[in-house]
Amino acid sequence: MTDSSHPWSMPVMVAQIPENGLHQQLTATAEQRAAIAALGGLRDVIEATATFDLVPIHDGRVKVTGRLQAIVGQNCVVTLDPVDNRIDDAIDLVFAPPSQIPEMADLVDDDQLPGADTPDPLEPIERGMIDLGHVAADALFLAIDPYPRRTDAVFQPPVEPQDPDEHPFAALKALQTPPSGNTKPRRDD
Repeated sequence: MTDSSHPWSMPVMVAQIPENGLHQQLTATAEQRAAIAALGGLRDVIEATATFDLVPIHDGRVKVTGRLQAIVGQNCVVTLDPVDNRIDDAIDLVFAPPSQIPEMADLVDDDQLPGADTPDPLEPIERGMIDLGHVAADALFLAIDPYPRRTDAVFQPPVEPQDPDEHPFAALKALQTPPSGNTKPRRDD
């Protein structure tokens, strides 16, 4: 059974990550893929896999790098035909104990020099765990094409009628009645 708000889950205890790092591989089950599709408003998630390398760094932080690969089913925004889109996205995050998050957020806010590299915000380690399934699902949702389109789809705007009598509002013209009896002659100066 999967949690509908977090359909893909694989928690890793931070305390159990070896000093030389940990490699993890995830493949979403059919039930997880269906729940991800429902949550993301997708027609289907055909496949979803992720690989991660977790390396402890100083002060209880963990560097998480990896790659998400997926195929998602969507509908073309032009033709409404089914479209399968490939996702291949790199993941590069740093997780930290919750007590360090406000401190690092202040450093990000203070870095206001133009052109300076702004550090990425830290992700919180929750209850001593990093949930790699959540990381993978978030990466998938961020990588979804918001306007999927078939490669051969061409949008053709509706053709405007050349004859003014064929215009959709032409029938309204017939409903107009000229004012009765109270017309003033026009003066030409």
